[in-house]
Amino acid sequence: MSIFAQRQNAKPGKAPSQTRADLAPYVEQMKPKVAEALQGHEVSQLSRPELGLRLGQLVSAELEKQPNDLNLLERRTLLTELINWVSAQHPRSSASASAASAAQTPARPAAQARPTPARATSAPEPRQQTSADKPVAPQSPAEDLNDVFKVDERRLETKVPITDTVESAKDAIHAKVMERLDVSAASQLPREELSSQLGEIVSEVLAEEKIRLNGPEQLGVVELMLADMLGLGPLEPLLADEKVTDIMVNGPYQVYVERGGKLELSDIKFRDNDHVVNISRRIVAQIGRRVDETTPLVDARLLDGSRVNIIIPPLAIDGASISIRKFAKKGITLDVMARQGNISDKMAMVLKIAARSRLNILISGGTGSGKTTLLNALSQMIDPGERIVTIEDAAELQLQQPHVVRLETRPANLEGEGAIDMRDLVKNTLRMRPDRIILGEVRGAEAVDMLQAMNTGHDGSLGTVHANRPREGLTRLENMIGLAGINLPAKAVRTQIADAVHMIVQISRMRDGMRRVTHITEIVGMEGDIITTQDLYTFEFEGEGPDGNLQGSFKSSGLRPFFATKAAYFGLEQRLLEAM
Repeated sequence: MSIFAQRQNAKPGKAPSQTRADLAPYVEQMKPKVAEALQGHEVSQLSRPELGLRLGQLVSAELEKQPNDLNLLERRTLLTELINWVSAQHPRSSASASAASAAQTPARPAAQARPTPARATSAPEPRQQTSADKPVAPQSPAEDLNDVFKVDERRLETKVPITDTVESAKDAIHAKVMERLDVSAASQLPREELSSQLGEIVSEVLAEEKIRLNGPEQLGVVELMLADMLGLGPLEPLLADEKVTDIMVNGPYQVYVERGGKLELSDIKFRDNDHVVNISRRIVAQIGRRVDETTPLVDARLLDGSRVNIIIPPLAIDGASISIRKFAKKGITLDVMARQGNISDKMAMVLKIAARSRLNILISGGTGSGKTTLLNALSQMIDPGERIVTIEDAAELQLQQPHVVRLETRPANLEGEGAIDMRDLVKNTLRMRPDRIILGEVRGAEAVDMLQAMNTGHDGSLGTVHANRPREGLTRLENMIGLAGINLPAKAVRTQIADAVHMIVQISRMRDGMRRVTHITEIVGMEGDIITTQDLYTFEFEGEGPDGNLQGSFKSSGLRPFFATKAAYFGLEQRLLEAM
């Protein structure tokens, strides 16, 4: 399948590609010139790609001297005919063929190789070819001229530097490349084949526009085009940067990123607001959702698991906004968090024992504080033999256990019907015989069903809640039960919370960018109408170092944990007391 669209300059009634008979006059006209150009050369020692490069330059130069309507495919056919003719005139021995096969180097596209006047405004000055510019040799001799014009897929797998020259060239040819592209055919091709054929079109248009780029720069243009067509356009470099944890697009010309816990303005820009909206639609289409004026905000996820929130005009006044919480490629454990200084070694031990002892744990924190990361770390303590059901608005948990069922909410359709919220999923989960239920975030009436599940034999359940302190987390739970429309006395609600939740772990992103667990708090019971708690560990701020990092220490309260009896049931009491 070819992605080349019908050429607009083709003659009426003429097929996109001429037959070999149609090209016969051109072949006969070129034969004497080819023979003259190759006179004195050891043609039999040349590999087919090397021969293709020499003849490609000659054919391009000759065709420019005379009016013709040959498109790129027709030029390739003409070149193939000439190479076959030369090969028949100069047959190679098996020894020379083997030697040439071992040393051959694929040629650049003819449209790229022929000299063209440089643009005074955007084209760089000609420079000497470096080793980085040289294409990688193929593994076997080329059977046709595809390799002469082909973009090397192995080069596309490497990091191609995207310079201002590459970006300006891509912007200059983007419209013409898309005119020559059969979008329906392109959508059915694998990425490698699409990159190869797209490279041919890019080479042709660059030559027509007299924009001179070297090999890596042409590959960069193809990479940018592919990112626009298949990926997330300008956001692709940020998604590939492992140091970037969050990406925030505020309209087409302002993209912020988070590195090391600090926000900074990047140099990434979109063409216009329509470009941002198109990328947004591509994101949500991957998971069967839509974003438009009727549904201007949506939670989604990327194919790698990264969480995305999108809001577009008219709700977003200054242009579409995209917020991406990147998926961590490396799983973070409690031990890793201890090495990073997020918690102490003894705190890590307490949390491991709490998870192993099947405590119902609520992780509390602000936006971007690391709640989901801590939830993933705690979930690694779950026994592999248990059946786990996760419930999220946009699935992003990375559980390693073999028996995991992941559930995701669904928004309403255009008629306002068909919505499945978290409360519906929690109710359904109770019929699925779960050993543990994990809620990505408790934010509404589902808190009632979650607490009931915790109170009816589903110990070891985990969840997150937005709050700044453990006590505020309990208050939020109480308020969310009120959202369910259940009219219960305050004491009854608090008693249910005290019976269901065993521990609250508070995590915070501090002003130096470091995430730290500031409280490990147990829920002990009730005193009158008040839920009683005790802190097992807290973080105490002590000052700021010369490097700007906050200094402090994780302090144990020295109290005997209330869940020590439960830890004893699992044979972990002694280790728990040692960690305190």
